[in-house]
Amino acid sequence: MKRLTITLAAIAATGTAAAAVPFETVEVSYEAAPRERVWDGRVEAVNQATVSAQTSGRVAELPFDVNDFVDAGEVVIRFTDTEQRAAAARARAVLEEAQARLEQAERAFERVSNMYENETVSKARFDEAKADRDSAQARLDAARSGVATADERLEYTVVRAPYAGIVSRRHVRLGELVRPGQPLISGLSLQSLRINVDVPQTMFHAVRTIGRAFVYVGDERIAADGLTFFPVADAAANTFRVRVDLPDGAATLYPGTFAKVGFVVGEAERLLVPAAAIVRRSELSAVYVVDGEAVALRQVRPGRRFGDAVEILAGVSEGERVATDPVAAGIWLKDRAGR
Repeated sequence: MKRLTITLAAIAATGTAAAAVPFETVEVSYEAAPRERVWDGRVEAVNQATVSAQTSGRVAELPFDVNDFVDAGEVVIRFTDTEQRAAAARARAVLEEAQARLEQAERAFERVSNMYENETVSKARFDEAKADRDSAQARLDAARSGVATADERLEYTVVRAPYAGIVSRRHVRLGELVRPGQPLISGLSLQSLRINVDVPQTMFHAVRTIGRAFVYVGDERIAADGLTFFPVADAAANTFRVRVDLPDGAATLYPGTFAKVGFVVGEAERLLVPAAAIVRRSELSAVYVVDGEAVALRQVRPGRRFGDAVEILAGVSEGERVATDPVAAGIWLKDRAGR
């Protein structure tokens, strides 16, 4: 596909050809540009989640409210932890007892083992001492597991943000008693966004084959970072869902809003001028058209933007020349009118 850019070298060359004016001009021409079909899509956050309680307790701290920004790892909710701390202390006491019993069992087994080698105790006594040692080791392993479980439950009393984002909803209040599984707080990240678009069945094959799309946000035209095609059609609407991924931080969009997405379905010849050549005054758009030494500001109807160029739907014709620097053209025209 022909690249839709007008290089500085090309502009300089055309400006040299039109030496009747002291500013650069470019010839309006048709260029190969993508042919798109545009549909509306709904914006959603890639990272959005509701954090639920993993232990019981009463809400002691709730430092963030709806619409507050939270950094990754920050504490968003803290529970009272008296019960969990007591359980952790009991688990450590059991661990210390198990360690002491294992040491005692190991010393006893060592004595019986030496006596068994000297044939002063029976095989049954030796087996009993060995079983006592192994049992003490098992109790120690269980006690260590209990400490880990108690520490984990204590950690559950502090809820941290899984990623940086915005608080979208609080499900609990300060002082409220919560149970495991109860929703606590919801949030989303505005850094990574995507748009879900329902594409008509008749256009799905072309959209999927080419696999290119652009998102239009104001005057911006943002190339999609990737497309995901859902292979099952909506039986009622006869549409296929396409997920359009946006580059991180590429646009100021908000989840739940609509945005226009243009899917490339082919190529078309379009009349293009450099975007910098267009003068915008209120709702009017115009270009300085140059014919020899005659310069006139002419109203045009611009279309979509393609890279550094803008499609002109009406106002100029192929082969006409326009000023690439409208400020310089306006000053020159004003100076000539004042003479």
